[in-house]
Amino acid sequence: MYNITLIPGDGIGPEISEAMIKVVEATGVKINWEIQNAGEEVYFKEGDPLPYRVIESIKKNKVAIKGPITTPVGTGFRSVNVSLRQALDLYACVRPCKSFKGAKTKYENIDLVIIRENTEDLYAGVEFKKGEKETLELIDFIESKSGKKIRKDSGISIKPISVFGTERIVRFAFEYARKNGRKKVTAVHKANIMKFSDGLFLEVARQVASQYPDIEFEDKIVDNMCMQLVQKPELYDVLVLPNLYGDIISDLAAGLIGGLGLAPGANIGDEYAVFEPTHGSAPKYKGLNKVNPFAIILSAVMMLKHLGEFKAAEKIEGAIAKVIEEGKFVTYDMKSSDDPTSPVGTQEVAEALAKIIRS
Repeated sequence: MYNITLIPGDGIGPEISEAMIKVVEATGVKINWEIQNAGEEVYFKEGDPLPYRVIESIKKNKVAIKGPITTPVGTGFRSVNVSLRQALDLYACVRPCKSFKGAKTKYENIDLVIIRENTEDLYAGVEFKKGEKETLELIDFIESKSGKKIRKDSGISIKPISVFGTERIVRFAFEYARKNGRKKVTAVHKANIMKFSDGLFLEVARQVASQYPDIEFEDKIVDNMCMQLVQKPELYDVLVLPNLYGDIISDLAAGLIGGLGLAPGANIGDEYAVFEPTHGSAPKYKGLNKVNPFAIILSAVMMLKHLGEFKAAEKIEGAIAKVIEEGKFVTYDMKSSDDPTSPVGTQEVAEALAKIIRS
């Protein structure tokens, strides 16, 4: 029996979490789901979107899976996702992007893994608000030390990239490649412009790569990487990136396989692991039994592999591949315009998967 923290999330989170539970339980793996709520609704009720009891639960159970959580744009509370990663030192975000036959996409045979550093870069949350005393003092300090002029009406975000943070994420990427039979790691950066932050990332990545002669290594500038993935994604395998680029590139890679509805994710540290779909909370679809649950179910597949339950994970992956290829029990976003059959709801997808798994 595994004790696993379940954070249902906001918007569509609770219903796709319900679908995920149906599918995982169909495998016969025994799990005690310890439900902990976090996010927007909890913020309105308690004044804190991430109560400490949620952190305590994950620390106790070591493993968690969560639905999407709403992050206000521009105002309001900071991202719960980012706060979780920082509180638990979940420094590695792992986002596989793999093709399924029958998915709506112009590409075939995509098999990429995006490994994103989770704790540093512009997402570290070191920000200074426009017009405040501390911000103006910082602007004066920067101007006095660098000679660079910054407009007084600026907001400031600091981009820390450390040797420590870079070394462990690049090493994680190479160890992941070895463990999973991957052949190449590509470090993605903008070192031609940001020589002391991205430049450090590239320098350390090269040093770590030299310790893995069995795995091919290369580096790409991030804007070129975007073009490369659109033109010839088959040339790439494992990508390792600083935080912001990793977030952007993982969405681009999801677009290659049919969208965020097929994009799972994991946030992994030395002690704890939290699994989650890459997509957002889609509040306009809340309670409509309409959205695609594949991303959170694929995140559960990653979780089962993390637990060593490989047979159960394979059963779910096989069921997903079969359902997508048949195209009968899929949600509206997975249907092509010339498909005469009607889409099904979130729970109907889960039931179709569970039936295959049990058969």
